[in-house]
Amino acid sequence: MKFNIALLACTATAACHIKNPAGELLFVDEERTLPVRIHLHGPGSKAYGVVESRQSARALKRMQDNDGKITAATPEERIAETAEDLAAITSHFENFEYQPAGAAEPIEGEDLFRTVYANQGLGFITRQVTKFVGDWGNFSAVSKAA
Repeated sequence: MKFNIALLACTATAACHIKNPAGELLFVDEERTLPVRIHLHGPGSKAYGVVESRQSARALKRMQDNDGKITAATPEERIAETAEDLAAITSHFENFEYQPAGAAEPIEGEDLFRTVYANQGLGFITRQVTKFVGDWGNFSAVSKAA
């Protein structure tokens, strides 16, 4: 008898239930039935592969631009690149929006994702999402059933 490894294949997407800065799960309602979540493409997905390729290309370009020396991104570049990468692997936001002060309408689509991830005041969200997508277990069939 042999084990069918295909049974362990991970799902392409999963939902990350967002916590507030104090570490408490966020809900829209007092009854705690409407979770604030971000649906993400996982490490086994095509979207994630595209982002990994883009990250490698950036690192190589930095080296080429700096005579072959490994050079870190500036803080501004790092924030923008992280926001771009996370936006590319975000499927959608569930039960929350982002409407800047003075704006007539909330921001939507990839602009919404990039804006949230680039907002340093919401860095706790970026950190959670980064950690979540880095864990293959969050995309396993077992974690989806839980």
